[in-house]
Amino acid sequence: MTTASLFRLLILSAIWGGSFLLIRMGAPALGPVPLMEARVLLAALFLAAVALLLRRPLAWRMHWRHYLVIGLFNSALPFLLFGYAALTLSAAMLSILNATSPLWGALITAAWQRAPLPGRTLGGLALGVAGVGLLVGFDRIALQPGAGFAIAASLAAALCYAVASNYAKSALTVNPFANAHGSMWAASLLLAPALLLFPPAAVPAPGMLALVAALGVLCTGVAYLLYFRLIEDIGAAPALTVTFLIPLFGTFFGWLVLDEAVGWHTLAGGAVVIAGTALVTGFSPRMLAPRKEAANA
Repeated sequence: MTTASLFRLLILSAIWGGSFLLIRMGAPALGPVPLMEARVLLAALFLAAVALLLRRPLAWRMHWRHYLVIGLFNSALPFLLFGYAALTLSAAMLSILNATSPLWGALITAAWQRAPLPGRTLGGLALGVAGVGLLVGFDRIALQPGAGFAIAASLAAALCYAVASNYAKSALTVNPFANAHGSMWAASLLLAPALLLFPPAAVPAPGMLALVAALGVLCTGVAYLLYFRLIEDIGAAPALTVTFLIPLFGTFFGWLVLDEAVGWHTLAGGAVVIAGTALVTGFSPRMLAPRKEAANA
């Protein structure tokens, strides 16, 4: 991995880690549905502007069904579930539970292919389950009313990401930028009807509008551009190392901004979940080793 790619990876991890802080702050104030509708709509508008600038057509007539599937499982549904969970859980817990997505992915792949899981993967899954148990079993938040549903919602959101990832592997070939752009418009359409049932809880203050803009443009639109640039530069597997870094930033930002308590169980549970995810994905620290940029010919 080049130094430039490593820098992009760290920036992306910080942005996506920060998104859990913004969700934790915005969901109680606006409600999960308005917050996430604004997030995907702003991201769609931002990516539309980029597409116009780069002259990249969306080809929605050809791929609209594909965009709907990706938009549902990779954006609309998991965003909404995390928004609901953020009414109760801390930013740290949200970001750590998000890291279980590769664990779900391994189970889905094994079930789809009807193949037994290798020992390394089984060990990783066992560590992941133990890490989640350690994280929530010793946290006072888990004793609050509705915490069980919030934890289940977070795990379901991670499952949605795994479904989207496995679907994308077998779907029609669509370039990554078009996937991001089209799925954001699809997610906007899918979430829009829910606004009739769950309107904004209050008129947003200027500070809240800035938070929503950051969540939509920076944490979604810009983040997708960074992520797909990483995939193009270093490949899909090394780019997934962002999964291991997001909880670090999510926990740090929650502690720094919201003064969230970070107990031994948070650090230990997060570490065990990340270790299990690393086993499942075959992660190696060598993936993060920087190397010099190749000289131009």
